[in-house]
Amino acid sequence: MIWKQVAFFVVWRMDLSELFERKIVLKRNEFLFQKGKLETAIYFIASGSVRIFMLDGDEEQIIRFVYTNDLIVALDSFLTEKPTDYSVQAIKQTEVFVISKSKFIDYLNRDLESKQKWIEILENLVLQQLEREKDILIQSPKERYQRVLKRSPRLFQEIPSKHIANYLRMSPETLSRLKKS
Repeated sequence: MIWKQVAFFVVWRMDLSELFERKIVLKRNEFLFQKGKLETAIYFIASGSVRIFMLDGDEEQIIRFVYTNDLIVALDSFLTEKPTDYSVQAIKQTEVFVISKSKFIDYLNRDLESKQKWIEILENLVLQQLEREKDILIQSPKERYQRVLKRSPRLFQEIPSKHIANYLRMSPETLSRLKKS
């Protein structure tokens, strides 16, 4: 099993196909869910990719990207049973399988190893969030770019530059210059 976590959202690579309850096919730019919705389901990205973002006034601030073979959970809503502050939108056509929170919790309660891994993921979320905060606080666009390139090379292979620029808090032109240098 490979486990990977993302701050506020959890990505978990393993075979959970026995838990899938339904399938959703999102067209490019279609939302999986939007801010203000109670969102406790867990989603497995079978193909495609999505972006996770918040609204800051009228501007979108991309927080994360999720790819094929990853799980995504609106952790704020999952844990609190309150509406999420995040929106998730398909970057390209994306096939998603849905697992309900209750079915997932039942699964964790039956499998001690998975339950322990879930706890480890939640603990590691704090550390990963600190890394993301460092990225945002670094003034130099070049340093932000280099940190993220080193940590997430897949991002630059699968995600359009306009979304990467937003994620890195820079203009598309600045990102283009950094990629060329």
